[in-house]
Amino acid sequence: MTFREDLEALILSCLSAGPAHGYELSKRIRTLSQDVLSVAEGKLYPALHALEAEGDISAQWVPQGNKPPRKVYELTDSGRLTLERKQAEWQAFARGVGSVLRSAVIECEVGR
Repeated sequence: MTFREDLEALILSCLSAGPAHGYELSKRIRTLSQDVLSVAEGKLYPALHALEAEGDISAQWVPQGNKPPRKVYELTDSGRLTLERKQAEWQAFARGVGSVLRSAVIECEVGR
């Protein structure tokens, strides 16, 4: 099975809605998943750094007045292509899992 989780796809998808800092991304993931998914900082920031190194996102430090600057991430053109690829892969995976689950239900009903 190729998918256990795809945090990078979640991050790219959330950034497609607009630039965000790490905490905002974590909130978007939690909110959009209806509180099903939560991302620990220990996983989020390494994934952000990897996506930045791959060129899928860019980052800049944004001043916040009296507070320390905040690093804000934005999707790049390369990131949009990566997101499209990951969405297609996920949809194929979901169709495959759905087919297996439907087949198992049908076989169970026929076997009764």
